[in-house]
Amino acid sequence: RTEQGREWMMAQNDRVVVGIDVAKNKMDACIRATSQRRTFESSAQGRRQLISWLRKHKATTAVMEASGGYERDWAKVLREAGLEVRIVDPKRVRSFARSAGRLAKNDAIDAEMIAWFAETFGEAPAQAYDADREQLLYIVNARQALVDVQTELQNRNEHSLPDVVQKVQARLLKRIALELAKLEAAIAAMISATAHFAELAEIIESVPGLGKGTSAGLIAAMPELGQVSNKVAAALLGVAPYDDDSGKRRGERQIKGGRRKVRNLFYMACLGAATLHNPVLKAFYRRLIAKGKEKKVALVACMRKLIVILNIMIGRGEKWDASRYPVG
Repeated sequence: RTEQGREWMMAQNDRVVVGIDVAKNKMDACIRATSQRRTFESSAQGRRQLISWLRKHKATTAVMEASGGYERDWAKVLREAGLEVRIVDPKRVRSFARSAGRLAKNDAIDAEMIAWFAETFGEAPAQAYDADREQLLYIVNARQALVDVQTELQNRNEHSLPDVVQKVQARLLKRIALELAKLEAAIAAMISATAHFAELAEIIESVPGLGKGTSAGLIAAMPELGQVSNKVAAALLGVAPYDDDSGKRRGERQIKGGRRKVRNLFYMACLGAATLHNPVLKAFYRRLIAKGKEKKVALVACMRKLIVILNIMIGRGEKWDASRYPVG
């Protein structure tokens, strides 16, 4: 462990991180290590100038926030230039900035804070760019957006509405169902046609209670599974408990951060697995309830347990085997 820690520290020392704040028409870059800052236009010339500037300052890692899609073209150019690229959660960066007492906000400051955040938190390694996974993520997100609209319309139908409104909603629901079927067929075809997706799907769907929708969501949105520690896997999903203590006070542990969309998807899957379909999770859930845990708290604990199991399974390339995962 000491040797591994030494190697990790050397790797961190060799990194030159550039924080990038992306807007529609330009981007701001900051290399804190050498106090270098520049602004580049969002154009072919601006991208060439950025790469030249980064090579001059020997940058190795580029970190930017998810910014509604504006970051994608810049990320592609940076990857093609050989840089490691990380896309981080804007909320985590702002929370980090507040904790550091940096309340002012503009593009140049944001770029510096992103770089500082990345230097401080390197727990999730950057993933090699995967065009297939990015395409799958777009389709999975589009499907989920339609599901959300479908749910909203179905909930409205529970109330007394004029006939004309009911008829409009019925037509919309019918159309949504048709479009959902198309997206689900596209997702299934893409997973089937992509070898590493198909392997992951086979492992994930071997778990009682996890179906094709959950499998596609995890493949698209959590590519780190099987490559990170169990603690990091739980944190990425947003089900890792954090202390809330001060002095002698011991507050309740709370979950924070993580990837909201995939967590919501995983929550629904775990609800069925822990109450109906998965013997291991069902026993674990019932034991927590018997100890007096609230149902939601117990379910989050089940989510944490299951994402850790999946992380181990994917890392080993193994399918579900209940005897390997006793209730604990």
